[in-house]
Amino acid sequence: MSAEYATFGLAPAMRAGEVLANGDFQVHRDFVDFVVDGRPLLFRLSDLDAVSPLASDVPPAIFTAQVRGLLLEADAPLSDGRHVIYGCPECEGIECGAVTALIEREDDDYVWRDFAWQTGERPDLERNGYHGMGPFRFHGTEYRAALNSLLDADADAGHRPRVLLIGPRVALLAAALRAIGIGADIARDTTGVPAGELRVYGAVVYGPSVGAAERAAVREAFDAAAIEVPHVEGLAPIVPLLVAQVEHALDRGPLELRRLTRLVAADGEAGIEVTSTCRVRLTAYRLDRLGRGHAHDVFDGVLETGRHRIPLEARAVKGASFVVARTSGGVLVEAMAR
Repeated sequence: MSAEYATFGLAPAMRAGEVLANGDFQVHRDFVDFVVDGRPLLFRLSDLDAVSPLASDVPPAIFTAQVRGLLLEADAPLSDGRHVIYGCPECEGIECGAVTALIEREDDDYVWRDFAWQTGERPDLERNGYHGMGPFRFHGTEYRAALNSLLDADADAGHRPRVLLIGPRVALLAAALRAIGIGADIARDTTGVPAGELRVYGAVVYGPSVGAAERAAVREAFDAAAIEVPHVEGLAPIVPLLVAQVEHALDRGPLELRRLTRLVAADGEAGIEVTSTCRVRLTAYRLDRLGRGHAHDVFDGVLETGRHRIPLEARAVKGASFVVARTSGGVLVEAMAR
């Protein structure tokens, strides 16, 4: 079998969780994505909501087994030597569908080939194969170094995202975050909290009633402990909007490897930039004169690579309003400029 060499790497990624207006939710998942020739492999699958088997919330023993499998140091989990490359973010069953591939060792090289969509014991390669994807041949040294790095003691397998909520009246936000798999603790301030405890948080979120002096004191505590985390100031007391802000803050993926890279909301339209073809959803949130929150779904469609301008209904962005743009792997939030 012949194939040109491709580069192999890994990068942090996430499947963004979400709280819907009707109370439903989808789970937040952090995982490690495969980067082939400098581009996340998942981006080649334009509208797939999935995660790699290298998810941070699986038990360490299972995470290690997944890495060993990709290194061919353990038996393949599926028939005919096939491995799950991307699976359902909500469960572990193959019945939901998964992208699988055959991984083989050729001399010191590793080859991924015969990619297919699989829902049972064996895939139909003719009918459900990704015929334009691969094969990919990786140098063994580069491939092993990337995967073995995940097994180091400092790798964050088993880490679950966690945020610190500062201020009163944030219990509903905490409950929503916990529902989608993000740990949330509530505190009035960080006075006397040891640095070791502060290090477990990936972001700090301030309730709308927290004053500037209180926010400054919290920032000072994190700075004194040499901990750099995003500090999120809630745009409005609308829980799904605040959840979106937290999701954005927790995104650890390098900017150059993100799918959704730009959102501008002004003059009755949204400006969006995507780096690969993908499904994008836009939701507008607004506060009425009585301070009540309202949500409007304003766009849901597949966008090609590049910049796009999407008009927004006037009623959706009336008054104090905010726009949330989502792909399966990223979230951006902007206040509507006037």
